[in-house]
Amino acid sequence: MFKKILIANRGEIAIRVLRACREMGLAAAAVYSDVDRKSLHVRIADEAYPIGPAPATESYLRIDKLLEVAGKAGCDALHPGYGFLAENPALARACRENGIVFIGPSAEAMQRMGSKTAARKIAVSAGVPVVPGMTTHLASVEQARQLAREFGYPLMLKAAGGGGGKGLRLVRTPEELPAAFRDAQSEAENAFNDPALYIEKYLERPRHVEMQILGDEHGNVAYLGERECSIQRRHQKVIEESPSPIVTPELRAQMGEAAVRLAKAAGYTNAGTAEFLVAERSADSESGLKFYFLEMNARLQVEHPVTELVTGLDLVKLQIAVAAGEKLPFAQSDVKLRGAAMELRVYAEDPDNNFFPSPGTVTHLRRPLGPGIRLDECVFEGWTVPLEYDPLLGKMIAWGNDRQEVILRLKRGLAEYAIGGIKTNLSFFRQILDHPDFLAGRLDTGLVDRMLAERRHIGEDQRERVERLAALAAVVFACSTPGRDGASRVAGRSESRWKIAGRQALLDRKPRP
Repeated sequence: MFKKILIANRGEIAIRVLRACREMGLAAAAVYSDVDRKSLHVRIADEAYPIGPAPATESYLRIDKLLEVAGKAGCDALHPGYGFLAENPALARACRENGIVFIGPSAEAMQRMGSKTAARKIAVSAGVPVVPGMTTHLASVEQARQLAREFGYPLMLKAAGGGGGKGLRLVRTPEELPAAFRDAQSEAENAFNDPALYIEKYLERPRHVEMQILGDEHGNVAYLGERECSIQRRHQKVIEESPSPIVTPELRAQMGEAAVRLAKAAGYTNAGTAEFLVAERSADSESGLKFYFLEMNARLQVEHPVTELVTGLDLVKLQIAVAAGEKLPFAQSDVKLRGAAMELRVYAEDPDNNFFPSPGTVTHLRRPLGPGIRLDECVFEGWTVPLEYDPLLGKMIAWGNDRQEVILRLKRGLAEYAIGGIKTNLSFFRQILDHPDFLAGRLDTGLVDRMLAERRHIGEDQRERVERLAALAAVVFACSTPGRDGASRVAGRSESRWKIAGRQALLDRKPRP
Protein backbone atom coordinates (compact mmCIF):
# COMPACT_ATOMS: atom_id res chain seq x y z
CA MET A 1 0.00 0.00 0.00
CA PHE A 2 1.03 3.61 -0.45
CA LYS A 3 2.89 5.72 2.12
CA LYS A 4 1.32 9.06 1.23
CA ILE A 5 -1.14 10.26 -1.44
CA LEU A 6 -1.14 13.69 -3.04
CA ILE A 7 -4.69 14.93 -3.65
CA ALA A 8 -4.40 17.02 -6.81
CA ASN A 9 -7.74 18.80 -6.51
CA ARG A 10 -9.77 21.13 -4.34
CA GLY A 11 -13.11 21.56 -2.58
CA GLU A 12 -15.48 18.74 -1.72
CA ILE A 13 -13.69 16.13 -3.86
CA ALA A 14 -10.40 16.79 -2.08
CA ILE A 15 -12.21 16.30 1.23
CA ARG A 16 -13.84 13.08 -0.04
CA VAL A 17 -10.46 11.57 -1.00
CA LEU A 18 -8.88 12.80 2.22
CA ARG A 19 -11.54 11.01 4.27
CA ALA A 20 -10.98 7.75 2.38
CA CYS A 21 -7.25 8.00 3.00
CA ARG A 22 -7.77 8.50 6.72
CA GLU A 23 -10.10 5.52 6.98
CA MET A 24 -7.45 3.41 5.26
CA GLY A 25 -4.72 4.71 7.59
CA LEU A 26 -2.90 6.47 4.74
CA ALA A 27 -1.18 9.84 4.94
CA ALA A 28 -2.33 12.46 2.45
CA ALA A 29 -1.24 15.90 1.31
CA ALA A 30 -3.45 18.63 -0.16
CA VAL A 31 -2.68 21.47 -2.58
CA TYR A 32 -4.24 24.90 -2.90
CA SER A 33 -4.15 28.02 -5.02
CA ASP A 34 -3.81 31.48 -3.48
CA VAL A 35 -7.57 32.01 -3.39
CA ASP A 36 -8.11 28.61 -1.73
CA ARG A 37 -5.70 29.28 1.13
CA LYS A 38 -8.55 29.30 3.69
CA SER A 39 -10.66 26.54 2.10
CA LEU A 40 -11.99 23.64 4.14
CA HIS A 41 -9.91 21.01 2.35
CA VAL A 42 -6.79 22.95 3.40
CA ARG A 43 -7.98 23.43 6.96
CA ILE A 44 -8.67 19.75 7.61
CA ALA A 45 -5.64 18.34 5.74
CA ASP A 46 -2.65 17.22 7.79
CA GLU A 47 -0.42 19.06 5.36
CA ALA A 48 -1.11 21.35 2.40
CA TYR A 49 1.07 23.06 -0.16
CA PRO A 50 0.57 26.21 -2.30
CA ILE A 51 0.70 25.72 -6.06
CA GLY A 52 0.20 29.22 -7.42
CA PRO A 53 -2.29 31.96 -8.32
CA ALA A 54 -6.05 31.54 -8.55
CA PRO A 55 -6.37 30.84 -12.31
CA ALA A 56 -6.47 27.04 -12.76
CA THR A 57 -4.05 27.29 -15.67
CA GLU A 58 -1.48 28.63 -13.20
CA SER A 59 -2.21 26.20 -10.36
CA TYR A 60 -4.47 23.09 -10.51
CA LEU A 61 -3.71 22.50 -14.22
CA ARG A 62 0.10 22.74 -13.76
CA ILE A 63 1.51 19.20 -13.88
CA ASP A 64 5.02 20.43 -13.07
CA LYS A 65 3.86 22.10 -9.86
CA LEU A 66 1.85 19.08 -8.76
CA LEU A 67 4.80 16.74 -9.25
CA GLU A 68 7.12 19.17 -7.50
CA VAL A 69 4.82 19.12 -4.47
CA ALA A 70 4.50 15.33 -4.63
CA GLY A 71 8.29 15.03 -4.48
CA LYS A 72 8.63 17.59 -1.71
CA ALA A 73 5.91 15.95 0.41
CA GLY A 74 7.26 12.42 -0.14
CA CYS A 75 4.12 11.14 -1.91
CA ASP A 76 4.26 7.86 -3.80
CA ALA A 77 0.73 8.12 -5.30
CA LEU A 78 -1.52 10.85 -6.69
CA HIS A 79 -5.33 11.00 -6.77
CA PRO A 80 -6.64 13.47 -9.37
CA GLY A 81 -10.26 13.68 -8.13
CA TYR A 82 -12.49 14.81 -10.98
CA GLY A 83 -12.27 17.83 -13.25
CA PHE A 84 -9.00 19.68 -13.85
CA LEU A 85 -6.41 17.05 -14.93
CA ALA A 86 -8.36 13.93 -13.93
CA GLU A 87 -8.81 12.80 -17.56
CA ASN A 88 -5.55 14.15 -18.91
CA PRO A 89 -3.18 11.28 -19.86
CA ALA A 90 -0.22 13.67 -19.64
CA LEU A 91 -0.60 13.72 -15.84
CA ALA A 92 -0.80 9.91 -15.62
CA ARG A 93 2.26 9.62 -17.88
CA ALA A 94 4.22 12.24 -15.92
CA CYS A 95 3.42 10.43 -12.66
CA ARG A 96 4.75 7.17 -14.04
CA GLU A 97 7.93 8.82 -15.31
CA ASN A 98 8.50 10.29 -11.85
CA GLY A 99 7.90 7.04 -9.95
CA ILE A 100 4.47 8.08 -8.62
CA VAL A 101 1.40 5.83 -8.95
CA PHE A 102 -1.51 7.57 -10.65
CA ILE A 103 -4.78 6.48 -9.00
CA GLY A 104 -6.85 5.99 -12.11
CA PRO A 105 -6.58 4.29 -15.48
CA SER A 106 -3.23 4.05 -17.27
CA ALA A 107 -2.22 6.88 -19.60
CA GLU A 108 -2.73 4.59 -22.58
CA ALA A 109 -6.22 3.46 -21.53
CA MET A 110 -7.11 7.03 -20.72
CA GLN A 111 -5.91 8.11 -24.14
CA ARG A 112 -8.08 5.46 -25.75
CA MET A 113 -11.19 6.00 -23.64
CA GLY A 114 -10.67 9.55 -22.37
CA SER A 115 -10.70 10.79 -25.94
CA LYS A 116 -14.38 10.70 -26.84
CA THR A 117 -13.72 10.02 -30.50
CA ALA A 118 -11.28 7.20 -29.79
CA ALA A 119 -13.77 5.67 -27.35
CA ARG A 120 -16.47 5.70 -30.02
CA LYS A 121 -14.14 3.74 -32.34
CA ILE A 122 -13.52 1.12 -29.67
CA ALA A 123 -17.23 0.89 -28.90
CA VAL A 124 -18.00 0.19 -32.55
CA SER A 125 -15.29 -2.49 -32.65
CA ALA A 126 -16.69 -4.06 -29.45
CA GLY A 127 -20.20 -4.24 -30.88
CA VAL A 128 -21.63 -1.56 -28.61
CA PRO A 129 -24.23 0.69 -30.30
CA VAL A 130 -23.21 4.37 -30.57
CA VAL A 131 -25.02 7.63 -31.33
CA PRO A 132 -24.46 8.57 -35.02
CA GLY A 133 -21.51 10.95 -35.29
CA MET A 134 -17.78 11.38 -35.86
CA THR A 135 -14.92 9.18 -34.73
CA THR A 136 -12.25 11.82 -35.44
CA HIS A 137 -11.67 15.43 -34.37
CA LEU A 138 -13.06 18.42 -36.24
CA ALA A 139 -10.40 20.31 -38.19
CA SER A 140 -12.32 23.56 -38.63
CA VAL A 141 -15.73 25.19 -38.56
CA GLU A 142 -15.89 24.65 -42.32
CA GLN A 143 -15.62 20.90 -41.82
CA ALA A 144 -18.30 21.18 -39.14
CA ARG A 145 -20.60 22.84 -41.70
CA GLN A 146 -20.05 20.05 -44.20
CA LEU A 147 -20.68 17.28 -41.65
CA ALA A 148 -23.71 19.10 -40.28
CA ARG A 149 -25.28 18.90 -43.72
CA GLU A 150 -24.58 15.16 -43.70
CA PHE A 151 -25.92 14.40 -40.18
CA GLY A 152 -28.62 17.07 -40.20
CA TYR A 153 -29.69 19.44 -37.44
CA PRO A 154 -30.00 19.46 -34.48
CA LEU A 155 -26.54 18.24 -33.53
CA MET A 156 -24.11 18.40 -30.65
CA LEU A 157 -20.63 19.95 -30.66
CA LYS A 158 -18.64 18.15 -27.96
CA ALA A 159 -15.20 18.41 -26.43
CA ALA A 160 -13.10 15.39 -27.38
CA GLY A 161 -10.89 15.61 -24.30
CA GLY A 162 -13.31 15.94 -21.40
CA GLY A 163 -16.78 15.64 -19.99
CA GLY A 164 -18.93 17.07 -17.21
CA GLY A 165 -20.90 19.22 -19.66
CA LYS A 166 -17.89 21.41 -20.48
CA GLY A 167 -17.15 22.26 -24.12
CA LEU A 168 -20.62 21.16 -25.15
CA ARG A 169 -23.09 23.03 -27.37
CA LEU A 170 -26.45 22.14 -28.90
CA VAL A 171 -26.74 23.51 -32.44
CA ARG A 172 -30.21 23.66 -33.98
CA THR A 173 -29.56 25.78 -37.09
CA PRO A 174 -26.65 26.53 -39.47
CA GLU A 175 -26.64 30.13 -38.22
CA GLU A 176 -25.83 28.97 -34.66
CA LEU A 177 -22.86 26.86 -35.73
CA PRO A 178 -19.97 29.43 -35.89
CA ALA A 179 -20.62 30.93 -32.44
CA ALA A 180 -21.24 27.51 -30.90
CA PHE A 181 -18.01 26.17 -32.41
CA ARG A 182 -16.02 29.13 -31.06
CA ASP A 183 -17.56 28.94 -27.56
CA ALA A 184 -17.24 25.16 -27.23
CA GLN A 185 -13.64 25.24 -28.39
CA SER A 186 -12.74 28.01 -25.96
CA GLU A 187 -14.47 26.25 -23.06
CA ALA A 188 -12.75 22.95 -23.87
CA GLU A 189 -9.36 24.67 -23.95
CA ASN A 190 -9.92 26.28 -20.55
CA ALA A 191 -11.37 23.16 -18.92
CA PHE A 192 -9.17 20.40 -20.35
CA ASN A 193 -6.20 22.08 -22.04
CA ASP A 194 -7.52 20.49 -25.24
CA PRO A 195 -9.66 22.47 -27.74
CA ALA A 196 -10.49 19.45 -29.98
CA LEU A 197 -14.20 19.01 -30.83
CA TYR A 198 -16.34 16.45 -32.63
CA ILE A 199 -19.92 16.23 -33.88
CA GLU A 200 -22.68 13.90 -32.76
CA LYS A 201 -26.31 13.67 -33.83
CA TYR A 202 -28.67 15.11 -31.20
CA LEU A 203 -31.44 12.77 -30.09
CA GLU A 204 -34.67 14.41 -29.00
CA ARG A 205 -35.80 13.72 -25.43
CA PRO A 206 -33.46 10.84 -24.60
CA ARG A 207 -32.73 9.61 -21.11
CA HIS A 208 -29.16 9.78 -19.86
CA VAL A 209 -28.25 6.55 -18.06
CA GLU A 210 -24.68 5.66 -17.13
CA MET A 211 -23.03 2.49 -15.91
CA GLN A 212 -20.32 2.50 -13.22
CA ILE A 213 -17.47 0.08 -13.85
CA LEU A 214 -14.41 -0.90 -11.84
CA GLY A 215 -11.46 -2.92 -13.10
CA ASP A 216 -8.30 -4.22 -11.47
CA GLU A 217 -4.90 -4.99 -13.02
CA HIS A 218 -5.57 -8.75 -13.01
CA GLY A 219 -8.16 -8.74 -15.81
CA ASN A 220 -11.26 -8.42 -13.63
CA VAL A 221 -13.89 -5.82 -14.57
CA ALA A 222 -17.32 -5.49 -12.95
CA TYR A 223 -20.26 -3.17 -13.41
CA LEU A 224 -21.84 -1.66 -10.30
CA GLY A 225 -25.27 -0.68 -11.54
CA GLU A 226 -26.62 2.32 -13.37
CA ARG A 227 -27.26 5.96 -12.50
CA GLU A 228 -30.09 7.91 -14.11
CA CYS A 229 -28.73 11.39 -14.90
CA SER A 230 -31.49 12.81 -17.11
CA ILE A 231 -32.18 15.82 -14.88
CA GLN A 232 -29.79 18.29 -16.47
CA ARG A 233 -29.59 22.02 -17.06
CA ARG A 234 -27.42 23.28 -19.90
CA HIS A 235 -26.08 19.71 -20.25
CA GLN A 236 -24.86 19.74 -16.64
CA LYS A 237 -26.26 17.05 -14.40
CA VAL A 238 -28.37 18.44 -11.58
CA ILE A 239 -29.90 15.34 -9.95
CA GLU A 240 -28.67 11.76 -10.24
CA GLU A 241 -30.28 8.63 -8.92
CA SER A 242 -29.86 4.88 -8.75
CA PRO A 243 -31.50 2.69 -9.82
CA SER A 244 -33.06 4.30 -12.87
CA PRO A 245 -36.89 4.29 -12.78
CA ILE A 246 -37.02 2.59 -16.18
CA VAL A 247 -34.11 0.15 -16.19
CA THR A 248 -35.16 -3.46 -15.78
CA PRO A 249 -32.81 -6.19 -14.54
CA GLU A 250 -32.51 -7.43 -18.14
CA LEU A 251 -31.62 -3.99 -19.52
CA ARG A 252 -29.20 -3.43 -16.62
CA ALA A 253 -27.39 -6.64 -17.52
CA GLN A 254 -27.25 -5.70 -21.23
CA MET A 255 -25.86 -2.23 -20.51
CA GLY A 256 -23.47 -3.50 -17.84
CA GLU A 257 -22.09 -6.22 -20.06
CA ALA A 258 -21.65 -3.71 -22.90
CA ALA A 259 -19.72 -1.40 -20.53
CA VAL A 260 -17.49 -4.25 -19.36
CA ARG A 261 -16.89 -5.34 -22.98
CA LEU A 262 -15.89 -1.79 -23.79
CA ALA A 263 -13.51 -1.52 -20.83
CA LYS A 264 -11.82 -4.83 -21.63
CA ALA A 265 -11.40 -3.83 -25.29
CA ALA A 266 -9.59 -0.68 -24.13
CA GLY A 267 -7.49 -2.40 -21.45
CA TYR A 268 -9.17 -0.15 -18.91
CA THR A 269 -8.55 -0.42 -15.15
CA ASN A 270 -9.71 1.47 -12.05
CA ALA A 271 -13.00 3.42 -11.87
CA GLY A 272 -14.79 4.63 -14.97
CA THR A 273 -18.26 5.37 -16.24
CA ALA A 274 -19.81 4.38 -19.56
CA GLU A 275 -22.50 6.89 -20.44
CA PHE A 276 -25.48 5.88 -22.57
CA LEU A 277 -28.48 7.59 -24.10
CA VAL A 278 -31.63 5.51 -23.74
CA ALA A 279 -34.48 5.93 -26.20
CA GLU A 280 -37.90 4.61 -25.31
CA ARG A 281 -40.25 2.37 -27.20
CA SER A 282 -37.85 0.53 -29.47
CA ALA A 283 -39.63 -2.22 -31.37
CA ASP A 284 -36.48 -4.35 -31.63
CA SER A 285 -35.86 -4.54 -27.87
CA GLU A 286 -37.60 -6.83 -25.36
CA SER A 287 -37.62 -4.06 -22.76
CA GLY A 288 -39.02 -1.51 -25.20
CA LEU A 289 -35.85 0.54 -24.72
CA LYS A 290 -32.74 0.97 -26.80
CA PHE A 291 -29.39 2.30 -25.56
CA TYR A 292 -26.51 4.01 -27.38
CA PHE A 293 -22.98 4.47 -26.06
CA LEU A 294 -22.26 8.15 -25.58
CA GLU A 295 -18.80 8.39 -23.99
CA MET A 296 -16.54 7.03 -21.29
CA ASN A 297 -15.59 9.20 -18.32
CA ALA A 298 -12.14 7.94 -17.40
CA ARG A 299 -12.30 8.99 -13.76
CA LEU A 300 -14.40 9.04 -10.62
CA GLN A 301 -17.74 10.82 -11.16
CA VAL A 302 -19.25 13.65 -9.12
CA GLU A 303 -22.30 11.44 -8.62
CA HIS A 304 -20.40 8.36 -7.37
CA PRO A 305 -22.07 8.56 -3.88
CA VAL A 306 -25.41 7.26 -5.19
CA THR A 307 -23.68 4.09 -6.39
CA GLU A 308 -21.90 3.81 -3.05
CA LEU A 309 -25.20 4.01 -1.16
CA VAL A 310 -27.04 1.36 -3.19
CA THR A 311 -24.09 -1.08 -3.44
CA GLY A 312 -22.47 -0.51 -0.04
CA LEU A 313 -19.07 -0.12 -1.76
CA ASP A 314 -16.62 2.74 -1.15
CA LEU A 315 -15.43 3.63 -4.65
CA VAL A 316 -12.55 5.87 -3.56
CA LYS A 317 -11.11 3.19 -1.28
CA LEU A 318 -11.49 0.65 -4.08
CA GLN A 319 -9.73 3.02 -6.49
CA ILE A 320 -6.79 3.27 -4.11
CA ALA A 321 -6.65 -0.48 -3.48
CA VAL A 322 -6.80 -1.32 -7.19
CA ALA A 323 -4.08 1.24 -7.99
CA ALA A 324 -1.92 -0.45 -5.35
CA GLY A 325 -2.23 -3.72 -7.29
CA GLU A 326 -4.94 -5.46 -5.27
CA LYS A 327 -7.65 -7.61 -6.87
CA LEU A 328 -11.31 -6.61 -6.84
CA PRO A 329 -12.67 -7.99 -3.53
CA PHE A 330 -15.92 -9.18 -5.16
CA ALA A 331 -17.25 -10.91 -8.26
CA GLN A 332 -19.98 -9.61 -10.55
CA SER A 333 -22.50 -11.96 -8.96
CA ASP A 334 -21.79 -10.37 -5.55
CA VAL A 335 -22.95 -6.91 -6.67
CA LYS A 336 -26.50 -6.27 -5.48
CA LEU A 337 -28.45 -3.02 -5.54
CA ARG A 338 -30.24 -2.29 -2.28
CA GLY A 339 -32.90 0.39 -2.02
CA ALA A 340 -32.59 3.67 -3.91
CA ALA A 341 -30.41 6.78 -3.70
CA MET A 342 -30.52 10.27 -5.17
CA GLU A 343 -28.05 13.17 -5.24
CA LEU A 344 -28.65 16.93 -5.49
CA ARG A 345 -25.78 19.11 -6.67
CA VAL A 346 -25.79 22.28 -4.58
CA TYR A 347 -24.34 25.31 -6.37
CA ALA A 348 -23.67 28.93 -5.40
CA GLU A 349 -25.90 30.35 -8.10
CA ASP A 350 -29.10 32.38 -8.33
CA PRO A 351 -32.06 30.46 -9.82
CA ASP A 352 -34.03 33.72 -10.04
CA ASN A 353 -31.31 35.40 -12.08
CA ASN A 354 -30.65 32.87 -14.83
CA PHE A 355 -28.50 30.77 -12.47
CA PHE A 356 -25.70 33.31 -12.43
CA PRO A 357 -22.84 32.33 -10.10
CA SER A 358 -23.19 33.86 -6.65
CA PRO A 359 -19.75 34.12 -5.09
CA GLY A 360 -19.47 35.76 -1.70
CA THR A 361 -19.10 35.06 2.00
CA VAL A 362 -21.21 32.42 3.73
CA THR A 363 -22.71 34.14 6.77
CA HIS A 364 -24.94 31.34 8.04
CA LEU A 365 -25.00 27.56 7.60
CA ARG A 366 -27.48 24.97 8.87
CA ARG A 367 -26.87 21.43 7.62
CA PRO A 368 -29.51 18.74 7.10
CA LEU A 369 -29.15 15.74 9.37
CA GLY A 370 -31.07 12.61 10.26
CA PRO A 371 -31.70 9.15 8.79
CA GLY A 372 -30.64 8.49 5.22
CA ILE A 373 -28.96 11.86 4.55
CA ARG A 374 -25.31 12.22 3.46
CA LEU A 375 -23.61 15.55 2.78
CA ASP A 376 -20.36 15.83 0.77
CA GLU A 377 -19.45 19.53 0.86
CA CYS A 378 -16.79 22.14 1.46
CA VAL A 379 -18.77 24.97 3.11
CA PHE A 380 -18.35 26.68 6.49
CA GLU A 381 -19.49 29.99 7.99
CA GLY A 382 -17.09 32.77 7.06
CA TRP A 383 -15.84 31.01 3.92
CA THR A 384 -15.78 33.09 0.74
CA VAL A 385 -16.90 31.20 -2.37
CA PRO A 386 -14.30 32.05 -5.03
CA LEU A 387 -15.30 33.32 -8.45
CA GLU A 388 -12.49 31.51 -10.23
CA TYR A 389 -13.86 27.94 -10.10
CA ASP A 390 -16.99 25.89 -10.63
CA PRO A 391 -19.46 27.11 -7.93
CA LEU A 392 -20.27 23.58 -6.69
CA LEU A 393 -20.65 23.78 -2.91
CA GLY A 394 -21.39 20.16 -2.31
CA LYS A 395 -23.88 17.33 -2.74
CA MET A 396 -26.80 16.24 -0.61
CA ILE A 397 -27.43 12.53 -1.08
CA ALA A 398 -30.33 10.54 0.33
CA TRP A 399 -30.87 6.79 0.62
CA GLY A 400 -34.21 5.05 1.16
CA ASN A 401 -35.94 1.72 0.73
CA ASP A 402 -37.48 2.99 -2.50
CA ARG A 403 -37.60 6.10 -4.72
CA GLN A 404 -40.56 7.59 -2.90
CA GLU A 405 -38.83 7.44 0.48
CA VAL A 406 -35.71 9.01 -1.04
CA ILE A 407 -37.71 11.95 -2.41
CA LEU A 408 -39.42 12.50 0.94
CA ARG A 409 -36.06 12.45 2.72
CA LEU A 410 -34.61 14.96 0.28
CA LYS A 411 -37.60 17.26 0.82
CA ARG A 412 -37.08 17.00 4.56
CA GLY A 413 -33.36 17.68 4.10
CA LEU A 414 -34.06 20.73 1.95
CA ALA A 415 -36.37 22.10 4.65
CA GLU A 416 -33.52 21.84 7.16
CA TYR A 417 -30.76 23.12 4.84
CA ALA A 418 -29.92 26.84 4.99
CA ILE A 419 -26.95 28.72 3.55
CA GLY A 420 -26.91 32.46 4.18
CA GLY A 421 -24.96 35.29 2.57
CA ILE A 422 -25.00 33.86 -0.95
CA LYS A 423 -27.62 32.61 -3.38
CA THR A 424 -27.94 28.86 -3.89
CA ASN A 425 -30.06 26.57 -6.04
CA LEU A 426 -31.74 24.88 -3.05
CA SER A 427 -35.11 26.45 -3.89
CA PHE A 428 -34.86 25.10 -7.43
CA PHE A 429 -34.62 21.54 -6.11
CA ARG A 430 -37.86 22.01 -4.19
CA GLN A 431 -39.60 22.80 -7.47
CA ILE A 432 -38.11 19.77 -9.23
CA LEU A 433 -39.01 17.38 -6.41
CA ASP A 434 -42.63 18.54 -6.62
CA HIS A 435 -42.95 18.32 -10.40
CA PRO A 436 -45.46 15.64 -11.47
CA ASP A 437 -43.24 14.29 -14.27
CA PHE A 438 -40.30 13.93 -11.89
CA LEU A 439 -42.42 12.23 -9.26
CA ALA A 440 -43.73 9.80 -11.89
CA GLY A 441 -40.23 9.06 -13.19
CA ARG A 442 -41.02 10.51 -16.64
CA LEU A 443 -37.52 11.89 -17.14
CA ASP A 444 -35.51 13.07 -20.12
CA THR A 445 -32.62 15.48 -20.65
CA GLY A 446 -34.97 18.31 -21.67
CA LEU A 447 -37.31 18.16 -18.65
CA VAL A 448 -35.57 20.92 -16.67
CA ASP A 449 -35.53 23.28 -19.66
CA ARG A 450 -39.29 22.78 -20.07
CA MET A 451 -39.80 23.38 -16.34
CA LEU A 452 -37.87 26.64 -16.54
CA ALA A 453 -39.89 27.70 -19.56
CA GLU A 454 -43.11 26.97 -17.61
CA ARG A 455 -41.77 29.00 -14.69
CA ARG A 456 -40.94 31.96 -16.94
CA HIS A 457 -44.46 31.82 -18.41
CA ILE A 458 -46.01 31.72 -14.93
CA GLY A 459 -43.69 34.52 -13.87
CA GLU A 460 -44.90 36.74 -16.72
CA ASP A 461 -48.55 36.15 -15.75
CA GLN A 462 -47.78 36.95 -12.12
CA ARG A 463 -45.88 40.08 -13.14
CA GLU A 464 -48.91 41.33 -15.07
CA ARG A 465 -51.13 40.77 -12.02
CA VAL A 466 -48.64 42.56 -9.78
CA GLU A 467 -48.50 45.49 -12.22
CA ARG A 468 -52.30 45.77 -12.23
CA LEU A 469 -52.41 45.68 -8.41
CA ALA A 470 -49.66 48.28 -8.23
CA ALA A 471 -51.60 50.56 -10.59
CA LEU A 472 -54.74 50.16 -8.47
CA ALA A 473 -52.79 50.89 -5.29
CA ALA A 474 -51.33 54.02 -6.90
CA VAL A 475 -54.83 55.29 -7.74
CA VAL A 476 -56.07 54.66 -4.19
CA PHE A 477 -53.02 56.36 -2.75
CA ALA A 478 -53.39 59.38 -5.03
CA CYS A 479 -57.09 59.75 -4.16
CA SER A 480 -56.49 59.51 -0.42
CA THR A 481 -53.43 61.77 -0.24
CA PRO A 482 -54.06 65.46 0.72
CA GLY A 483 -53.42 68.03 -2.00
CA ARG A 484 -51.21 71.12 -1.74
CA ASP A 485 -53.91 73.02 0.19
CA GLY A 486 -54.01 70.29 2.84
CA ALA A 487 -57.41 68.95 1.65
CA SER A 488 -58.24 65.28 0.99
CA ARG A 489 -59.07 64.25 -2.60
CA VAL A 490 -61.34 61.36 -1.65
CA ALA A 491 -64.42 61.18 -3.86
CA GLY A 492 -63.40 64.38 -5.55
CA ARG A 493 -64.29 66.47 -2.46
CA SER A 494 -61.96 68.95 -0.96
CA GLU A 495 -62.11 69.23 2.85
CA SER A 496 -60.01 71.28 5.18
CA ARG A 497 -57.66 69.35 7.46
CA TRP A 498 -58.66 71.86 10.21
CA LYS A 499 -62.28 70.67 9.89
CA ILE A 500 -61.21 67.02 9.94
CA ALA A 501 -59.09 67.56 13.05
CA GLY A 502 -61.97 69.41 14.75
CA ARG A 503 -64.41 66.57 14.05
CA GLN A 504 -61.93 64.00 15.33
CA ALA A 505 -61.47 65.99 18.56
CA LEU A 506 -65.24 66.02 19.08
CA LEU A 507 -65.47 62.30 18.49
CA ASP A 508 -62.66 61.64 20.95
CA ARG A 509 -64.11 63.89 23.67
CA LYS A 510 -65.27 61.97 26.69
CA PRO A 511 -68.94 62.33 27.61
CA ARG A 512 -69.74 64.52 30.59
CA PRO A 513 -70.65 62.60 33.74
